[in-house]
This record gives sequence, C-alpha cells and structure tokens, in this order.
Amino acid sequence: MPDLSADADAVETLYSSHHGWLHQWLWRKLGCRDGAADLAHDTFVRLLSAKPLDALREPRAYLSTIANGLLVNHWRRLTLERAYLEVLAQQEAALAPSPEERALTIEALMQVDAMLRKLSVKAREAFLLSQTEGLTYAVIAEQLQVSERMVKKYMAQAMLQCLLISNGDA
Repeated sequence: MPDLSADADAVETLYSSHHGWLHQWLWRKLGCRDGAADLAHDTFVRLLSAKPLDALREPRAYLSTIANGLLVNHWRRLTLERAYLEVLAQQEAALAPSPEERALTIEALMQVDAMLRKLSVKAREAFLLSQTEGLTYAVIAEQLQVSERMVKKYMAQAMLQCLLISNGDA
C-alpha cells in the first residue's frame, strides 16, 4: 500500500516551492489571473494521482508538462464552446437551452472531441461522414479510397469509443 502521507508531503513541498512560478507561467499563457489560478490548482490536483513524487528531478518541467496539457484542453474547450454558442445564436430565443443544458452539452461535446482524437484520421473521417452526412459505407469507402470492409473496421473502432464514453470508461 502506498504511503499517502509521503505523497501528501511531496505535493505540499512542490506546491509551496513552485505554485507561484506555475501561476505566473500560466498567467502569461492565458492572460487571465483567475484562469491561471484554476489551471494551477488543477495541475496540483493531477499530481495527487501521479507517480511517486519523491524521485522527481525536474519539478518545474513536470509541472509545466501537466499544466500545458490542461491548457491545451482549456483552449480546446473554449473553441468548442464558442462554436456551440455561435450555433445557438442562430436559433430562435424560444429554443435556447438553459444554462445547465448548455453546460451538459458542452461537456458531451468535449467527450466526443476526446473520442474522435483517439481515432486515426481515416477512422475519424469515416465516422463523421457516416454520422453527419449520412453517407453509406460504400460511398465513404470511395471517398477515403479504402475498401468497404476497412470502413466497417473504422466504424467499429469509433463505435467502441462511443460505448466507452457512454459507460464512463473513456
């Protein structure tokens, strides 16, 4: 069983030694103090589930790697959120979802985006052509210049990822 008190001490030491630096680093990247504070906090939360920290030789490199991944996810979320809000702005006000429905939709979009990023380029393209354009496997195969059997494999990969999302395993 891991020594949780040693891990907590290691995180506390890292936090007190590097939180200010990390917050500044994130603030320069984001241009927003509150956003930087949130991401710095999330970085240290990730540390709690990370490998043993007592052997960490380059803590700032490790912290910036974690924080950079969170930053990329933050920007990706903002991009998806903006696109979603642009679509909503084109709808009638009576059809506008509640703030809770918006948040749930954005979270679902983030999960779908993460799922799509796990697929190869051709599998992603096959899935999107099937689901958004309603194309048959034969037409998709022709467009992607692969066999129809390969399209079926791509779709199976995509459907597996969808199942993992619905089961909470993704």
